[in-house]
This record gives sequence, structure tokens and C-alpha cells, in this order.
Amino acid sequence: MKKISILDVVAKSGLSLATVSKVLNNSPTVRESNRQKVLQAIKELDYRPNPAARSLARGATRLIGLTLPGLNDTFYDNIVQSVNRHLEENGYVLALSVFSQVQAAESDANSSFLFQEDRVDGVIVISPLDENPYLLELKRKRIPYVVVDNQVDPLNALTVNVDNYAGGYEATKHLLDLGHTRISYVGGSERYLSARERRRGFESAMRDAGLTPVAVTNTEFNIRSGFDAAKAWIRSDKVPTAVFAGEDGLALGVTQAFQDEGYRVPDEVSIVGFDDQTFSQYIHPRLTTIRQPMEQIGEHAVRLLLQMIQGTVKRQSSVMLKPELIVRESTSSYNKR
Repeated sequence: MKKISILDVVAKSGLSLATVSKVLNNSPTVRESNRQKVLQAIKELDYRPNPAARSLARGATRLIGLTLPGLNDTFYDNIVQSVNRHLEENGYVLALSVFSQVQAAESDANSSFLFQEDRVDGVIVISPLDENPYLLELKRKRIPYVVVDNQVDPLNALTVNVDNYAGGYEATKHLLDLGHTRISYVGGSERYLSARERRRGFESAMRDAGLTPVAVTNTEFNIRSGFDAAKAWIRSDKVPTAVFAGEDGLALGVTQAFQDEGYRVPDEVSIVGFDDQTFSQYIHPRLTTIRQPMEQIGEHAVRLLLQMIQGTVKRQSSVMLKPELIVRESTSSYNKR
């Protein structure tokens, strides 16, 4: 049996392809008499337009791309879930693309499915290390985009960020308020703006208290790096009474290193993390940390991107969200010892 196409509707109605397409896409510019002719032809032929074809005819795919550097922590996972939920509520589908640093170095933005014309209506870019090639390509192809956790400051784009400076300051102030004066910091690579801002918040709080850090270490965002940093402090006899770790994985590594050396957490060493990843409330001791509002990050990223697509976004619409101190069991007062 022959499949009925839009050309059959054109022939049956006696109208042009342009007119038939306008009717299929509910255009208000079609005469009512012509609309009825097309609708009658569709009914008689039992024509069922392909949804994908109709989306392309409208210049919309209802597909939103999201790029991120990895799926190795629950910070990204929670943002992706939030983005997906809010897109579904607005009738959009999420397409996910993971870019490793190696891929970013060996390929260019043109190779990504998400950067091809007519593939997606817009893109959410999370934590890009090398932003310029990707963002320039998106601009060139006029694909709307929003950047979450950008690494270039300032960035000439709509962004959704957390105030990492405030989070670093608040984490350190918490330790200071507990009576600690010998405090160390371990954070991620300073390629990341977020890592630089957390360290800056830490150093400002220490400076405001008239104190000098026992040690400052910049490394990678993972458990092993936190473990190695704390072991190095212990070997060099630079043992603090408290540590601000600029990421929960680092904090877990620091905790394991001190416990491995016989130190009790928090009785002898208090530790604060950053992110409030899922595991933070299940490890022992439960981790005091700075919570990033991951649900809000995803919500605002979707809202701004859909406003861009609809042409209703306002200038200066970028969002800066406040983090929150979550006090659990990994910190205690220095005076209790």
C-alpha cells in the first residue's frame, strides 16, 4: 500500500505546497476557504504528517543539547536530572554529549552532533575548560546557548553560576567560628574559575581573621588527590586542626588520609567539603559541606535558554546563585579538645 505524502495532499487539494505546509503548521495567514480544502484532503486521504518533519518545517526540533566534561560525580548528575525534568515540563527532549579533556584537545566544535544546524534548538554547556572554540561555533551557527559554571570571567554570554567566592568564605568562616586557627586548604586545578574563586574566598576569610594558612594545595577534583595532599602535609609536619576542601571528593580523600594516620575526625581534625554530593550524607563521619543548589542551576539554565529560543530573554539575565553551608558531623569546636 502506497504511503500517503504531503505531495498527495497538494494534488488532492489543488493548492500549493507552501499553502499545505502552512495549514499543517497552523499558520494564521491562510485563507479559511483554503484551510478547509487542505483539511478535507487530509481527511479523505487519511494523511498523517511525520512529527519530525513538522518540527523541521517549523524550524524547531524540540531537542536541547547539553555538553559536560564527564559523568564521574553526582554534581553533574543532579544538574542533568534537573535540566531533563524542566525540559520535559516544557515539551523538549534532552540530548547529552560528554566531552573529555582529551577529546576537546583533539577535536573541534564542528565534530559534535550538538553543534550541527537543525539538530538542536539550543545548547546548555556545563563547565567547559576551553570555551572559546565551542562558543564561537555556536555563535557562528546562531544556535542559542547558556553556559553553566563558566571558566572565563567575564564571559560574553548568558551564564548560570554559583557564588564560589561566598561559598569558600563561608566554609572557612565556619571553621574559624569553631575556634580553629591552624587551617589548610586543598582545591581543584586553577584552570577552573570555580576553584580559583573558592580559594579566594578561603584566603579572604583567613586574612580577615589575621591568620595565615598552614598549607594551600591545588590539585585535581578527586578522592585520590585529597588523600595525597593530606599525606604530604602530615609527612612535612604541617598538620592543621581543620581543612577546607574545595570539593567533596577531595574532602573524602583528606578524611581517609588522616584516619589512616590515626587522627580522629572531627575530634582532632575538622573537615569541610564543597558541592554536597550525594555520598556526603552517607560517609562516616557525615560531611559538613557547602551545598550547590543543583536543582536551581538546572531550572535557571532551562529557563534562560528557552527565553533565548523564544526571543524574550532580557539583557543582563545571567544568574548568580547563593550556596548554603550544611553542617554535619565532620566539624567540631577546637575548644572541645
